[in-house]
Amino acid sequence: MSTKPSGASSAPPASLTERRKAATQLEIAHAAAELFAAQGPHATTAEEIARHAGVALRTFYRYFRSKQDAVSPLLAAGADRWRALLEAAEPGTGLSRALEAAMEQSLAAPDEDAARALLRTRGLLRAAADDPALRAVWYRVNQESEERLVPVVARLADGRLEAVQVRLAAAAATDAIRIALETWADTEAGVTGEGSPASLALDCLRQLMGGMGALTSDGEAAG
Repeated sequence: MSTKPSGASSAPPASLTERRKAATQLEIAHAAAELFAAQGPHATTAEEIARHAGVALRTFYRYFRSKQDAVSPLLAAGADRWRALLEAAEPGTGLSRALEAAMEQSLAAPDEDAARALLRTRGLLRAAADDPALRAVWYRVNQESEERLVPVVARLADGRLEAVQVRLAAAAATDAIRIALETWADTEAGVTGEGSPASLALDCLRQLMGGMGALTSDGEAAG
């Protein structure tokens, strides 16, 4: 049985050119993340990143404005994945339950690739502590994710929430993941179990939702 919501429109398939562009951007992003982890953003140049990715410097600047901006595809990948999971939920699921399920699944580390992705994010967040430009990229990615989450939350709320409540729920969910990852990055906790990103994010979400008093457990407006 398909998990795709009824009435949801399918995005047109990406063209070969778009796929190649995305692949190149991701290769550059991986190269930047590796160099940032090895020597820090301050000691890394755009030229080094381009060379490490096997592309010309002009290609680097065709896609990214700065060396810090180069990691944005990696930081955005997690948000894209969790939003896709949320989009697959049916409106009758209940907003809070849908948010928690998507959050837990997206931050899980069921295999080595997922674990490496989380550890790479930890390294980037640690590097961002001493690099305002890298922090700005992180905050921008989260802001863009929150904006894209609003229509998804609105669909799942199915008319039970006012527009401001929809925005609050999207902000709470985005901030729950952001704060959880930032908190986890400051620790040596593992990618699973106590203190992991998934457990921290669920705790943050429940505290934020409870504090707002905007939603009941089944996603309806509290009254």
